[in-house]
Amino acid sequence: MRKLITAAFLIAFIAGCSSTPTTQEPAPVEDRTAAGTTGQPPGGASTSPTSPSGVSGAPSASGAAILRDPKSILSKRTIQFDFDSFVVRDEYRPLVDAHAKYLQANRTARLTLQGHADERGSREYNIALGQKRADAVKNLMLLLGATEVQIETVSFGKEKPKAEGHDESAWAVNRRVEIIYAGE
Repeated sequence: MRKLITAAFLIAFIAGCSSTPTTQEPAPVEDRTAAGTTGQPPGGASTSPTSPSGVSGAPSASGAAILRDPKSILSKRTIQFDFDSFVVRDEYRPLVDAHAKYLQANRTARLTLQGHADERGSREYNIALGQKRADAVKNLMLLLGATEVQIETVSFGKEKPKAEGHDESAWAVNRRVEIIYAGE
């Protein structure tokens, strides 16, 4: 008799645990392909062609010209680093932000971040450090709106110094990431 009660309880338990199929409306899908975009953000609000940082809002000849305009922050292409560090210094955050906003506004734009190190340390160590520096700038740009396909990173380590010399002033110049846009 005890086995029969245990079996009945087990069957009732299993029946109570079984899930019942539910029908649910599928989530709406937003079409973000070129054919599905209207050029306006959700809600129909329009945006100005230039963002507050002076970055062009559309890929064009004027957008490319702003990259070379010495008055634009986008003409600055070097981010310096402290000794043995791959942390982007606060003074370079506006520069990284401006380039990220440019990439966000110009989705066809592509760039390469070239990481460099000074001459101290082994070749292998400096290649790794240069890569960490380039990746740090890339990760910051991704957080600020750029996309993965827009940014490539490469490390030259100590192989391409900007300044020749064996003192702190030369080493400081060589600890850097350079921003190189495709087609330039």
